[in-house]
Amino acid sequence: MLGVVNRILLALVGLVLLAGGAAVLTGHQPLEGRHAPLLSAARRRHWPSGGWWWWAVVAALTLCVLLALWWLLAQLRRSRLPAVVVDTGDGAFALLRGRALEEAVAAEAGALDGVAHCRVALRGRRAAPALRLALRLEPHAVPADVLAALAGPVLDHARTSAGLAELPTEARFHVADHRAQRVS
Repeated sequence: MLGVVNRILLALVGLVLLAGGAAVLTGHQPLEGRHAPLLSAARRRHWPSGGWWWWAVVAALTLCVLLALWWLLAQLRRSRLPAVVVDTGDGAFALLRGRALEEAVAAEAGALDGVAHCRVALRGRRAAPALRLALRLEPHAVPADVLAALAGPVLDHARTSAGLAELPTEARFHVADHRAQRVS
């Protein structure tokens, strides 16, 4: 969702810059000079004199500021899960570092036959984590075999080490480019 919001904000900024550029090219000057007020008394009287009009303008500007702050905080938020809660069996809980689980899954998945490179990201919540894998396959690899090996022992080890009943996983396969062999 954050990507959609970023694209919408980028489009809005582009439209504002386009309108500003068109105003400059046409020679229209929105301000009368350096020391002129933004809204003169004549322009303020031009707008409806009802008391609700200016409150609506202030409310719209406040909403814009709040949406901009929400967007800024969304940019600063981490998308990776720092730790997973593990039940120790004695009523207490331990924290498993997210990076440690990511590195263990990446090492085990990277050792599979036909996998050239593997990236792992742990997402979700501490109590309900999810894995996202990006696997680059070698040209000779069979994706069905890699998927079976990944769904079997690799994810079973991750589930048992984290003490989870289930671990939702999204795997994306990319085939590594290879050069054509010349036949002479």
